[in-house]
Amino acid sequence: MQHEGINMAVSDHTNGGLASRAGGLPPEEIIFGRSPAMTSIRQKVQKVLATDVPILIQGENGTGKGLLAQYIHFHSAMSSGAFVKVNCAAIPGALLESELFGYQKGSFTDAHTSKPGYVEMAHRGTLFLDEIADLDLSLQAKVLQLLQDGHFSRIGDKQERQAETRIICATNRDLQTEIEAGRFRRDLFYRINVISINLPGLRERREDIALLANYFLEHLNKRFERDMPTFSEENIESLSSREWRGNIRELENVVARYAILGSLDTLEPEAPRRSSAAPFRVALDGTIPLKRIAKQAIREMEGNLILNALRENKWNRRKAALALNISYRALIYKIREAGLSPKNSRKAPQAKVPRDKAEGLE
Repeated sequence: MQHEGINMAVSDHTNGGLASRAGGLPPEEIIFGRSPAMTSIRQKVQKVLATDVPILIQGENGTGKGLLAQYIHFHSAMSSGAFVKVNCAAIPGALLESELFGYQKGSFTDAHTSKPGYVEMAHRGTLFLDEIADLDLSLQAKVLQLLQDGHFSRIGDKQERQAETRIICATNRDLQTEIEAGRFRRDLFYRINVISINLPGLRERREDIALLANYFLEHLNKRFERDMPTFSEENIESLSSREWRGNIRELENVVARYAILGSLDTLEPEAPRRSSAAPFRVALDGTIPLKRIAKQAIREMEGNLILNALRENKWNRRKAALALNISYRALIYKIREAGLSPKNSRKAPQAKVPRDKAEGLE
């Protein structure tokens, strides 16, 4: 079973992220923007595409490190091979070694068959090691050997194998600090840092906010079958004045809330909101589960429809059920679920979030 921290793609397919294949990547103007900082990075990237040297991408969470790694792969000489993404922070060290380098049958209790690792799967392709700073020291030594001569061995196998793969690493930490603390090998740092790309935070490239916001809105309008108008100058000014600690990821989520809920209030989460919907608990990096937002928005709209049908039929529930084309029993269930009654009918129905789901938003 493939671990959730590992993502493999051949040149025309990948799971998750903004891009599903080379042709599915956002336009270069969206990936790099128009700001001077990103223009400089774009020029550097163009120079390294024809090579296979290791690349280290550094930057805060949400700045687009993974997307840039995909762009480099799909526009390089390695594009005919697989793009294999491994999140080093999401997989326990003991499991990560077997997933990376593979294992031979009988090498441990559950090794009923031999299995190639993701290094082998990235042969003549790209191996993207995300959150490289979280890699255990013992594994850092094996990755160092791979970078030095391309050789590695499966667990439990004496045979030495070789892989031709480009390695791209990414981190949101200061690796020099990690080295001084004894958590990261200095020699590995020198090996992965042949080409260094430092992605700026969104607050350092405010010129790109309008471009990105309108791109996300167009994309989300199609995804959710909405027709929200493009942002006004006032909206853009509001967006441009924010700190964006969650960077591009936070901007995308803010635009998603606007596209789904249709309220400009969502552009200003710091301001007090008067909404009938249960408040969303947003993480520090600005992330929020879009599926749950959509479910909550649908639940609220359904409650409003039921409330209007009840009012039009003077709270005759059987007539309301006929008007809504649902069974009487289903209507009773939905009334209870939405907490509707003639006494509180003047209030907009609130979308209830189950306790376990609410805890998951924290």
